[in-house]
Amino acid sequence: MGRALFLAATLLASAAQAQPAVIELSQVCPPGFEQDAGDACHLRSLYQQYSSLEQRGVGGLKTALPPYRDGFTAQQIDLGRHLFFDPVLSGDQSLSCGSCHHPKLGFSDGRARSQGIHGEDAGRAAPSLWNMAFMDKLFWDARASTLEEQVAGPLYSPKEMGSTPQQVLERINASGEYRRLFAQAYPQLGGKDVGLEQIYAAIAAFESSLVSLNSRYDQYAHGYAEALNAKEIEGLNVFRSFVARCAECHTPPLFTNQQVAVIGVPEPEGRAFDPGAGAVFDNPTWRGGFKVPSLRNIARTAPYMHSGTFASLREASEFYTLGRGHALPAEEKDKLTLHWHIWEPKLTDEELDRLVDFMQTLTDETFTPAIPAQVPSGLTPLGREPEALRATLAQQGEQ
Repeated sequence: MGRALFLAATLLASAAQAQPAVIELSQVCPPGFEQDAGDACHLRSLYQQYSSLEQRGVGGLKTALPPYRDGFTAQQIDLGRHLFFDPVLSGDQSLSCGSCHHPKLGFSDGRARSQGIHGEDAGRAAPSLWNMAFMDKLFWDARASTLEEQVAGPLYSPKEMGSTPQQVLERINASGEYRRLFAQAYPQLGGKDVGLEQIYAAIAAFESSLVSLNSRYDQYAHGYAEALNAKEIEGLNVFRSFVARCAECHTPPLFTNQQVAVIGVPEPEGRAFDPGAGAVFDNPTWRGGFKVPSLRNIARTAPYMHSGTFASLREASEFYTLGRGHALPAEEKDKLTLHWHIWEPKLTDEELDRLVDFMQTLTDETFTPAIPAQVPSGLTPLGREPEALRATLAQQGEQ
């Protein structure tokens, strides 16, 4: 009898271990946010102490933050985190949002151009998602103006996640686990089916929590003079100068002015010229124009530009000093209205090196969220790992 009881207990224990743990949404706001009495999470940053009206100048250290999205609940943010890393949203369930926006690659994917469903070339590099809460223009071609609108784009693109609205709704509502979690995060559903509105909002809530504002540069900007070394300060001075003029487009504290700029970046050999925002907005003066990307965590997101043209920060920096339109094919030179900041600063090799030194001080991954150990669909979180990630982790000796 004793042996039988022992075997039964062992089998029950094994069965219990085989069952996935019940997912519970976080009741606490992510780091960097303060939770109010209604469970809403509100951003807290030293930059909120500064006034843009009092601190004018594109190169200024203490410039205020633009308007931003916050006020989501802790449960909504955490539900969005699980959705973000769940391959259930893609057409063939092979990749998630996190496949092209991996937290260990600056929320990009390390590719010149992202690889979507069935190995499709998505056409452009995956932009970083850090500080999305502050952005009023999204995607390289600035075609979206809200986080929710941005979420829908890759979901239904046949070259990216390859899903459909009906497919997304069917899978989410067929999951008892997802229905339970959505009921917690959105009690107003009242037992009704989950809608696309809640799915987009949850992912937007998670993306709004990806805040990076405490790099060594930020510590220097807030008054800690020893945060940067001499070479990095030299690089900052080049960056802010009216010779290099980097800060006029990559304006602190977000290191983007969120405008569309035509700078004359060439396409990789063999690829057709990408008209960018010019085609989206039917604006000939924006032909070849793309949104000025933030330089936050830029050291983590190589290769650079919309099509991964430059492999390193040094190459990308040098591009700006080689003359207006120097890299454009002949047939495009007369069609493009190059941004007036793109001129010939004639920076020296040493100045370019110092610029790179400075840009590396913009790395802050303190509040990088964890990839969930499991997701409500039961699939493996994240989806297909980018080859670039595997190579990077192998070099770092990480698992």
